[in-house]
Amino acid sequence: MYKASELELNKLLSIVLERDSSDLHLMVGEPPVIRVDTQLIRLDNYQVLSNDNINDLLNVLLSPRQKETFDKNLQIDFSYSFKDNVRFRVNAYRQKGVLGIALRVIPSHIKTIEELNLPSTFRKFIERKQGLVLMVGPTGHGKSTALAALINEINLTRAEHILTIEDPIEFVFTPNKSIISQRELYLDTPTFDGALRSALREDINVVLVGEMRDLDSIAAALTVAETGHLVFGTLHTNDAAQSIDRMVDVFPAGQQPQIRSQLASVLVGVVSLRLLPKVGGGRVPAYEIMMVNHAVRNVIRDNKIYEISNIIHTSLEEGMVPLDKTLALLVKQGQVEFEVAQNFVTDNEYFLSLIS
Repeated sequence: MYKASELELNKLLSIVLERDSSDLHLMVGEPPVIRVDTQLIRLDNYQVLSNDNINDLLNVLLSPRQKETFDKNLQIDFSYSFKDNVRFRVNAYRQKGVLGIALRVIPSHIKTIEELNLPSTFRKFIERKQGLVLMVGPTGHGKSTALAALINEINLTRAEHILTIEDPIEFVFTPNKSIISQRELYLDTPTFDGALRSALREDINVVLVGEMRDLDSIAAALTVAETGHLVFGTLHTNDAAQSIDRMVDVFPAGQQPQIRSQLASVLVGVVSLRLLPKVGGGRVPAYEIMMVNHAVRNVIRDNKIYEISNIIHTSLEEGMVPLDKTLALLVKQGQVEFEVAQNFVTDNEYFLSLIS
């Protein structure tokens, strides 16, 4: 028999799915809040939540082991299965001494590149047998979903051993032509970098690193890419140039020339994603694509990262795409409002020239 708190949680999660929401927020002093097409909507027909209300819901979500981790660290990331076929990525935390929970829907269906309205250029990344591909952008703008599409396309078309290292596991892959190992941080491995070093002894071909968050995980990812494996990773950076700077800057100054040389050798490409509200409902992606060519390798080695933007603008025939170009195209196609696109523009003069 369900407890009252479990029934309440099931009711809230059902509303999230019925309203096609991406997120659910549970905060003290507010009714439950959902996000639909980037807009936050309060469920005003619900009571304002107390700390006890949220604690009861959290006790349903957490296993005893996870509860111990949360009590120790005051925050936790984990996944939660609902009705056998829907999964949520959950973050529980404390703020101003009380509890908060953020839940994000993980779609059960792994969409294809075409279903995500991403360009066929993305397939160039999975044609490679080794190197490093970075998917970057703000939280909630489709990095994990795009990477899942790439990984699943490899799974459906090639016989490889694919390893994912995530915090927590999001998309669950069904092995097809490939075999797939999925490791969750803290459940299956204590650290990203430890799992990456272990990967070298697991006869793997393709690795997905859920987040390259520090020196150790970045160094390990570079080593795995350098030793003949195809590595996909994410960074919370805004564009290709900033991503390269971030990876280099985490290392001590004395190591940075060596890291720049290593990165220039292994980097295959960087994609920066943004999800924008679509006219009529839903969301549509805008993107910057940098493919690593001879010019890009040279500016990385020479620490002239400020030249990356110019290289992208002058290398369209190689599949590179400036973010502002896709934003302008979405406006001209009537998919995105002009004012919405302008919020994401990096060079307003260039953007307006494309519009006109």
